[in-house]
Amino acid sequence: MNSDSDLQIAGDILEVPHLLQPAREHPATVAEFVGLARAIAADRSQWEHLVEYDATSRWYHRLRVGPGYEVWLLSWVPGQGSGPHDHGPSSGVLTLLEGALTERTGRGTRALEAGAQRVFAPGYVHDVVNDSLEPAVSLHIYYPGLTEMPMHSAQCAAAAGDGVAEDVATA
Repeated sequence: MNSDSDLQIAGDILEVPHLLQPAREHPATVAEFVGLARAIAADRSQWEHLVEYDATSRWYHRLRVGPGYEVWLLSWVPGQGSGPHDHGPSSGVLTLLEGALTERTGRGTRALEAGAQRVFAPGYVHDVVNDSLEPAVSLHIYYPGLTEMPMHSAQCAAAAGDGVAEDVATA
């Protein structure tokens, strides 16, 4: 008897646990870090009660530490910005939890709204600012953990390519 496929699986593959990869306790791939950011974003009880707004300087709070990575929560009142910077040897995932931010790079300007995610590699130079009239909250995951954040002049940042960064498609 021929069917569309000569390959048939006997039994339920999920009934053979030794063939399945064990679930990881901590993320190790870009996709897993993006997934961690989405999971934290979806569970407001993990972060909402911690958010503070400071009109004199950008507020930040280290939310979680794992083996080789850090998760940071930041708030941005209208007009606050990071200044042009990179993240040293760290790669990252930026997830906007609330509000709107503007990201400026050597390649142009990008508007980020709640739910937007950006993934970037070491050497990525950008300036993030709250150009809106409402506060914003963002989540940042760095791997390895953030050890430096070199600042750049506006002229240097405008001339630089923006390194490697990608928007993450929403599912």
